[in-house]
Amino acid sequence: HGVHTWLVNTGWTGGAYGDGHRMELAHTRRMVTAALTGELDGIRTHEDPVFGLEVPDHVRGVPDEVLRPRQTWEHPSEYDAQAEKLVEMFRENFAKFEGSVTEAVRQAGP
Repeated sequence: HGVHTWLVNTGWTGGAYGDGHRMELAHTRRMVTAALTGELDGIRTHEDPVFGLEVPDHVRGVPDEVLRPRQTWEHPSEYDAQAEKLVEMFRENFAKFEGSVTEAVRQAGP
């Protein structure tokens, strides 16, 4: 169907709750605008090593480190631990659907 889908972090960055901070609204707006106007079509991306998502290398008006969340944390090892925790939560939740999806869908997750 040729549909483009973008996942935008509108929540927390730079650390766990209490250590990090809310994503700046100006950055969220800029990323959503770029997605809606087609500015992100065909841009260079990198694969997130944990979640396997393709992430833009650069979005005009957004600091590049925002697009590499591990770089926004003071202690990257803490990011790694939180990311792995989230992966496990995804896997546990997805387990109830595994029997009703194709192998391609099963392989698409972290």
